[in-house]
Amino acid sequence: MSRRETRPRTTRPAAPTVPAVTAASPCPCGRDAAYGPCCGRFHDGTAGAAPTAELLMRSRYSAFVVRDEGYLLRTWAPRTRPAEVDFDPSLRWTGLEIRETTDGSAFHQQGTVTFVARYVHDGEPGALHERSRFARHDGAWVYVDGEFLA
Repeated sequence: MSRRETRPRTTRPAAPTVPAVTAASPCPCGRDAAYGPCCGRFHDGTAGAAPTAELLMRSRYSAFVVRDEGYLLRTWAPRTRPAEVDFDPSLRWTGLEIRETTDGSAFHQQGTVTFVARYVHDGEPGALHERSRFARHDGAWVYVDGEFLA
């Protein structure tokens, strides 16, 4: 028989608060459209797959904003996909700027999207500057990986 040690009770961190984004809210991706007919249609599957790498990038950014882990994992290349997405509850995404796209249309098999995603982390503003690579997998665009830029 073993003895149990008494440990002080710890409280679990609060579950991340998902920003209140409705179908009628402005889309987090920055396009001049409501979330529902913009990125929301890709998240809920009513529009099928994003037709270009840039639209996939925008919809993935919006998925990070609304913390849609299922969508992010579905649109991640199988060979680079993590087991789960770790959402930091102290990070809030605040804006997306697409800087450049290369290929990534209906006529391509690969493409890149260079962007700046702005955020606030623990009250401090910051920015993520990345060139993301996308490829076709089973006919749909998927995120492969990214290179952080200065």
